[in-house]
Amino acid sequence: MKPADLARLLALAAIWGASFLFIRIGAPVLGPMPTAFIRVLIGAVTLAACLPLPRLRWDMRGKWRAVLVLGVVNSGIPFVMYAIAALWLPAGYSAVFNAMTPLMGVLIGAVAFSERLTRAKALGVLLGVGGVAVLTRTGPVAFSTDVMLGALACLVATACYGLAGFLARRWITERGGLDSRLVAAGSMVGATLFLLPFCVAALWRHNTLPAAGAGVWGAMLGLGVVCTALAYILYFRLIADLGPVRSLTVTFLIPPFGIVWGALFLGEALSWAHAVGGVLIGVAVWLVLRPVAGAKAAAQGQAVPGR
Repeated sequence: MKPADLARLLALAAIWGASFLFIRIGAPVLGPMPTAFIRVLIGAVTLAACLPLPRLRWDMRGKWRAVLVLGVVNSGIPFVMYAIAALWLPAGYSAVFNAMTPLMGVLIGAVAFSERLTRAKALGVLLGVGGVAVLTRTGPVAFSTDVMLGALACLVATACYGLAGFLARRWITERGGLDSRLVAAGSMVGATLFLLPFCVAALWRHNTLPAAGAGVWGAMLGLGVVCTALAYILYFRLIADLGPVRSLTVTFLIPPFGIVWGALFLGEALSWAHAVGGVLIGVAVWLVLRPVAGAKAAAQGQAVPGR
């Protein structure tokens, strides 16, 4: 791996790790729905503004419906789930749970898409579940119903990410393919349209916008511009330079950054449970990613693993 590629990989992990910090700042003030909507809206506008730079046109080649629905599954629902989790969980917790994404992909592939479940993958899933159990039961946050609900919300988000990879392969890759940057921008539009009525309803019930100060809006800008739009651009560059399999190693690096950012800027407590749970999930992800054939991963690479 070239030094420039390693630098981009670390930068992407740091950016996606920071997304949980920004969500943790915004969601308790704005609420989950407005937080998720503002994020995808800013991301959509930023990506749309960037498309003309590489001379890309909004030509989805008959795949607009698929791209819009993919945006709901891959961005709309997961972003809401992480915003809900941020009401109860530290940013570091969400970052660690996010590493379960490949494991959820394994389960969904085996159950719904006839993907072969190898022993290594099955062991990886079990270790991942063990990592989640360690963190929720013995972490610095006392075990409670709220903690369990937050963990469940994170796992729903990772399940959506896992499902999105297979949907992208079936709806886009197997039907002639589409430039990943168009998929990213179009999916943000789909997520924005999906979340708009829910955001309006949430604000109609309780308008949280006046309560948001400069810090909250700064977090939302960072979340939309840096952690969504810029992160996608970095991720696609990594796929082009390293391939989709090696690019997925970013999954290993996100939890440490998420934990560190939470500790530095939010004063979140650290404990041995972070290390043990993170290592278990990290080993689990390695077991799952190691046997993946390049062709299969490339097929799933169209999905945008937004954080």
